This record gives sequence, structure tokens and C-alpha cells, in this order.
Amino acid sequence: MTCIIFGDAFTFPDGDASTNRVYTYARGFLEHGSDVHVVCFRNTYLPVSSGEKEGIRYYHPFNRTKRSSSFILRRIHSAGKFARTCKLLRQINRNNKKALILCYTKSLSTQLFAFMLSRIFGFFMVLERSEHPFKDYKSRIALRARGVIRLAFEIRFTDLIFCISDYLIEFYKTGGAEKEKLFKVPSTVDTDRFVGSFERPMMRKYICYCGSLTILKDGVDILIKSYAEIAERFKDMDLILVGRADTMEDEKYFRDLVDSFGLKERIHFTGKLSRNKIPAYLSHAELLTLARPKSIVADAGFPSKVTEYLATGRPVVVTSVGEIPVYLKDNFNAFLAEPGSIESFAERMAFVLENKDFAESAGLKGKELAAGVFNYRNQVGNIIAFLKSKNL
Repeated sequence: MTCIIFGDAFTFPDGDASTNRVYTYARGFLEHGSDVHVVCFRNTYLPVSSGEKEGIRYYHPFNRTKRSSSFILRRIHSAGKFARTCKLLRQINRNNKKALILCYTKSLSTQLFAFMLSRIFGFFMVLERSEHPFKDYKSRIALRARGVIRLAFEIRFTDLIFCISDYLIEFYKTGGAEKEKLFKVPSTVDTDRFVGSFERPMMRKYICYCGSLTILKDGVDILIKSYAEIAERFKDMDLILVGRADTMEDEKYFRDLVDSFGLKERIHFTGKLSRNKIPAYLSHAELLTLARPKSIVADAGFPSKVTEYLATGRPVVVTSVGEIPVYLKDNFNAFLAEPGSIESFAERMAFVLENKDFAESAGLKGKELAAGVFNYRNQVGNIIAFLKSKNL
């Protein structure tokens, strides 16, 4: 079987959480003997339009190095990626008639294009859902006017939906999807990324967060305020924020917040780092944190950063939202705080720092969980077994 990972919800080979999810799918299928092609459908300007990374072949059919000043040419360039994608899949089809398109997108139009391709070439089509499809809708009117229609189209124009959580399974069932069309694929992680010795990124001890600097999604403001609560108590402990904000306005908000607590010298902003630099920051942290508040995003998903945290074997402090408490147990394999509570999150961090041996024991149990339940090899093995049961 050939696996074609197609979509515009990720970048490749470098990127964020969605890119890590694509890597685990790609490596899993590759190691189970499948040919793998990653087709990044975004309009991204890059010096190279195709290549290979860790044995994974990837393509950027937009195939432009710089943005044209002409509106008409930009439209032509955007249209060109559709033709190049068709040509690419035709070539893949010549070599292997049995293929799976794993569509990873937030765009209904991209999904419909992928579905059309699957029908032209006789491929099986799977829609990947690791986040709530309505998370970007800002009003109830939008949900009523567009949500029901979008959901119906998502279910109709795919053969199967991979859902990251039971919440999403039930959501699509409520929307009319048959049980046989839904398959749960939990958060996945490549544990091998965190094996070995990594050079310390800084000499001082530190607490670490890694991901987008956001308020509504990951509660970075809560983390900063919680750290401020314990900073005087743990004077040898800094805080590192790995990642960047989505906007300059948000970036300024976080830096101003740090300044308001007088912690500019102890809270460090790294900006966005390349994928290969992140393991060092996570592996040397005294504890890893995620203060995610309760929201539609939290209810529907399971943060990929948490599975990466667990894979390091370091203690993890995280809020009890969504499916996190399904897998993580407080004072056993992680330390759970109440969502939205600065006091609760600060208390859990302080507990870890004051009970190092106990916390490190919990960290190792978390590592065992990552190596078992969340290991990409196990999850892709389950996927392949499920697809074989459908004669694919």
C-alpha cells in the first residue's frame, strides 16, 4: 500500500505540532513497508519544491520561490498547484494502484479536491481530525449557518475519519457519521527523538513550555502568572518559553506581562526553533508545563506537546482538560492542575520542585505511557490492521 499524506494544515519538513503528527504517520507507514509521499498543498514560497527527509519523500506543488507582485500571476500560480498535484498523483498511481490519501486540512475545498483525486485514481480517502473542525468559528451564527453544512460535507466526502479523541468520535456520530466510518488514532509521538545525550541549552535550571504562545489555546498567560507566584520561592529556577506568538500583538502582550512581574531576566523567549533543537530543551527541563484552559480545542483534542513531554521522562505539569485525565493520573504519571487556576498550577509546579525524587519517578511512568499507548509504531500498526479488515 502507498500512503499519500496530503493537505494544507501542516508544513514539511519543518513545522509545528501538525508537522510532528505528519512525521509520525509517515514514519509509521514507512516502517510497516508502505511507500510514503507527503504533499504539502500550502502556498508556501520555498527555494526547493521537493526532497527527502528521514526517508520520507515530500513535495510542494505550489512550486514558487517568491511572491509575484501581480495579482493575476498569483492566481495563475495558485491554480498551477492543482495541475501539478494531479500530475504527481497520476505518477504515483502508475506505480501502485492501491493507495491511501490521508487528508490533513482545515479547508473544506482542499478536502473536496482530495476526495475528487481519490475517485479519479481509485484511492481510499481518509480525513484526519486532531482538532475540532469548528474551533475557528467565532460566533454562534457562524456555527448555525455554516457548521451543519460543513459537517455534512466532511462526512459525505471521505471514506473514513481518523479522530484523535472519543469526543470527536461522538461529535461526528451526532453529525450523522456511521460508527464504521470512524476510527480513533490517539496523539502519536516518535520516542526515538528523545533518546540520547543532548547539550544543555542553558546552565541554569529551568521550567519549560514548548508550543505556540497563545492565551485561549495553551494558556501561556496562566503559566507566566503561575511562575510569578513561585519565582521568589525558587530563585534558582528560570522559565523558558519555546515558540512564538501567532501575532506581534500577542508577542508584545506576553513580554509586557513578564516585565510587569519584574521577571525579564528569568523568563526567556527562544522564538521558534527547528525541530532538531527542541529535544535538548525538553530533556534538560526540571519540569515541562502546559496550562491549557478549558475550551472547544481542549475538549476535542489531546496536545501533541504532552506526548512529547512524556517521551522525555521528565515530570509533566498539565491541566486536567479534554482527554488528558483519561491517560494521565495525578501524582502517578503526571501532575494535574485545575484548568484556568493560577493557584492550582503554581501549587503543582511547586510540588514537583520540592519533591524531586517522587516527581522523577512519575516522569518515568509517563515515559512508559508514551512508549506504549502513544508510540507511533503501535498506532500505525493499529491503523494498518484496521484498513486490512476493510480489505485495503
